[in-house]
Amino acid sequence: MKAADRKSKAALLGVGLDNKDGHTRVTRGENFVLAGGSHETHELMQEQCIKFNEKLSRRGKQLEQLQRNEFLDLAAECKMNVVVPKDKNDKS
Repeated sequence: MKAADRKSKAALLGVGLDNKDGHTRVTRGENFVLAGGSHETHELMQEQCIKFNEKLSRRGKQLEQLQRNEFLDLAAECKMNVVVPKDKNDKS
């Protein structure tokens, strides 16, 4: 298959780091994979991803179709903590 024939696919990755009870939590859903966290944190990540997908659906878009600013706006609306990679063109 040629690179031009492949469809672009995107997914949200949520990582919870506050697990102290020893449980392994992994959830896969449409557009997202969540790993770790306390029960409360994992549940919160699930709710945020579900809200994100609902808002995305209302816009009639797929995750991979979002521009960077659209993604960040949606994530902010869902109160997601997003790690934003440094822009390659940023010289600072």
